[in-house]
Amino acid sequence: MAADGTPQPPHRSVDRHESFPQREERVLERWREHDVFAESVRRREGAPPWVFYEGPPTANGRPGAHHVLARVFKDIFPRYKTMQGHLVERKGGWDCHGLAVEIAVEQQLGFTAKSDIERYGIAEFNAKCRESVFTYLEDWNRLTERIGYWVDIEDPYRTLDNDYVESVWWALKRLWDKELLYEGNKVVPYCARDGTALSSHEVAQGYKDVDDPSVYVRLQVTEGNAVIEPGDELLVWTTTPWTLVSNAAVAVDPDLTYVRVRSGDEVLVVAEAAVDRLLGGEGTELVSSFTGAELADVRYAAPFPFIASEAYGPRGHTVLLADFVSAEDGTGIVHTAVAFGEDDFRLGREYGLTVVNPVRLDGTYDERIGPYAGRWVKDADDDLVEDLRSRGRLFRAERHHHSYPHCWRCGTPLLYYAKPSWYVATSRLRDRLLAANEDVTWHPPHIKHGRFGKWLENNVDWAISRERYWGTPLPVWRNGAGETVCIGSFAELEELSGVALTDPHRPYVDDVEIPSPTGGEPLR
Repeated sequence: MAADGTPQPPHRSVDRHESFPQREERVLERWREHDVFAESVRRREGAPPWVFYEGPPTANGRPGAHHVLARVFKDIFPRYKTMQGHLVERKGGWDCHGLAVEIAVEQQLGFTAKSDIERYGIAEFNAKCRESVFTYLEDWNRLTERIGYWVDIEDPYRTLDNDYVESVWWALKRLWDKELLYEGNKVVPYCARDGTALSSHEVAQGYKDVDDPSVYVRLQVTEGNAVIEPGDELLVWTTTPWTLVSNAAVAVDPDLTYVRVRSGDEVLVVAEAAVDRLLGGEGTELVSSFTGAELADVRYAAPFPFIASEAYGPRGHTVLLADFVSAEDGTGIVHTAVAFGEDDFRLGREYGLTVVNPVRLDGTYDERIGPYAGRWVKDADDDLVEDLRSRGRLFRAERHHHSYPHCWRCGTPLLYYAKPSWYVATSRLRDRLLAANEDVTWHPPHIKHGRFGKWLENNVDWAISRERYWGTPLPVWRNGAGETVCIGSFAELEELSGVALTDPHRPYVDDVEIPSPTGGEPLR
């Protein structure tokens, strides 16, 4: 109300010709002048806290429009909770570690492989990473203010700082004490270019539609039984011809019906449900039918001669029974390469097959694969198909359009690859996670039992280790005798090793040894 008693509108009228960006600038100037964000926090001192830590961006790249959208959501809820009377301090942060930083530095240095980093020097490479992570800090700070995002950037947490690294060690030690942190030899999605495994979340970000070879291969029976004869041809299908060089076995469903079908001069063995799709009705003769269980232990000749049956153990190049086989796609007989598929690996372990992996960590074949040694496996697909054709092993070759996972950072096709990695046993907490999800109010509601709920139902153990350089080191020391210790703080490490660690990154942490409690070799 004015001095003369005239009612006034609650807000100043807006000139419809006014520039909205200019108006926003005036609002921002007022916020700066009166320190409005800090004042909003001060006025809630002593109120119940509502804790907010920003999921941190990486400042080695410029912000984009997608960051504006994400920060709108990050801003809405702290403001809402502040208006409800909570103390919301809104801690900002910077993600300073990881492949995003490493790849940017590799590009800057002209590197194309991990071996380039080793030659350059880990200490020197990590120093470059440290220098690079705040390249665009001022761009980020300007964006933060310009879009009206209220967050504490004066005292942010930074993942490269020692206290942050130590907090991660503390959390990992808690998991270790609860037997939720373990090393497992499993098939993992692996990027050969970056030389590291990826988590399931990372894999989900990199699917691309591609055309891959789709091949049907004859595997000649060498030792038959009551239902199948030597010389019959088991017909298998795969879209990864590069794995055929390490075929260890084939799998059938024990309850499916399989048939021997005469087609011209050969007798093919396939699932009954696949006959019409694969062979058509004309020119074929049904010879006999039987269950998959009756095919167990039949022996066959490998599609390639590079790895002998004996290398896989007594069950090498035999028919095995499995619960994951179907006749909806393919032939109902599944090519099994123990080192290159989750189902394959599990089946191999069940039957005692030895894991034979002829692919190096850089994604090339090793010397066991003869003329293909040194070649990137995906590049060898077409030549392997022609090799099969020249020896009469190829039944059919097509192109298969499907979605295939690629590294979300560098775009390299991923390999499913048997190797040791460290895991958090999240699958053991599945029931608790699902129960907790029931107490969450989701917006939009369908996410609760849809995308997020399904993810919880099907969650697998979280692969956390990365075979890289610029990141938080895994605080596990061990020796060849199996003595192992997980460290939860720098003080604990100093107590056990006598070393006061000033920089927990590689290569400095690699040099720290802990004496064996039994007098054996030191733990590293």
